[in-house]
Amino acid sequence: MPRDPYEVLGISRDASEQEIKKAFRQLARELHPDVNAHDPEAEQKFKEAAEANEILSDPERRATYDRYGHDGLRAGGYAPNFDAFGSISDLFSALFGGGAGAGAPAQGGDIAVRVDLDLIEAAHGAKVAVAYEAVDRCDQCHGNGAEPGTPIETCERCAGAGQLQATTRTPFGQMVRTVVCDVCHGEGRVPKEPCRECRGRGRLARRRELEVDVPVGIAEGQRIRLTGRGHAGEAGAPAGDLYVVVSVREDERFVREGDDLITALDVSAPQAALGGTREIPTLEGTTSIELPTGSQPGDVLTLRGEGMPSLRRGRHGDMRVVVNVVIPRRLSAEQRELVEQLNDSLTEENLRSQESMFAKLRRALGSQAA
Repeated sequence: MPRDPYEVLGISRDASEQEIKKAFRQLARELHPDVNAHDPEAEQKFKEAAEANEILSDPERRATYDRYGHDGLRAGGYAPNFDAFGSISDLFSALFGGGAGAGAPAQGGDIAVRVDLDLIEAAHGAKVAVAYEAVDRCDQCHGNGAEPGTPIETCERCAGAGQLQATTRTPFGQMVRTVVCDVCHGEGRVPKEPCRECRGRGRLARRRELEVDVPVGIAEGQRIRLTGRGHAGEAGAPAGDLYVVVSVREDERFVREGDDLITALDVSAPQAALGGTREIPTLEGTTSIELPTGSQPGDVLTLRGEGMPSLRRGRHGDMRVVVNVVIPRRLSAEQRELVEQLNDSLTEENLRSQESMFAKLRRALGSQAA
């Protein structure tokens, strides 16, 4: 039983036409034969994705599938006919273009790689090494697919046209369409002796390594675009781009909120009552902060300009320090006596608050949620 096309493309059942197209192109690029020569199932996966796209990109066909499933499509006469395209490479070219017979040569695909950074690296900027696989022009044949010193001849299969006529069965009968020649891949010419290095493709997959400058202030999920560092294009077409997706590891000292940093200051109940100078962590080390007398749980102290640098605005966010009053536990006999003396000495004046009951409840509930 064929798989659900929505599952194949990894999209929801209410996906738009653009979402279907985007999901298919992304999946197809990942299954390109030049990138997945080591995967014996790449061709089958590609054809499965192509069939899913063919079903969902046609409104009537999609509606039939949604109501009756694959049985409904077969009853209406639909059947995929990808064998007419030859190899996965030919099918890829037919779907996405490429070669003289299909218009302008196809631009190389984009590549995405992920880098992991510490929060300190994100704050100060960093140089990170990335390694990835990319389709590149073959150095042996300089991209023409021919063994050096051997001629390139007119393709006999398509007589130099670069195109063939393919017949596909549809619910409305047979449809004739033009496809890229499965021998010359749309070029109209073929090497008499294919290049031994790339097997006549003119391109092959290589491992690349480069150093990327990460700007200060970058945040989780943001991307760095490196133009022309992706897969090589066909027949002189421009290369795709490389996208470096940044992942920032959590720092146990801080929570980031935009350009602001939030940290907690643990103080005992007596310290909160007395106030004083306390040390807190910062991106540069530590700094001193004045704890006001009578500080309450959940009070927020703000240090201007001690947060993350802004990626574009050239300034720093703030450091917000949340006061966390810790109630002492496991008191010794002497400590208990001292606390009892303090408790006996407190008056209504010491416990009076300017907050309303609702404000107290909101703050208490907010502290519990945090």
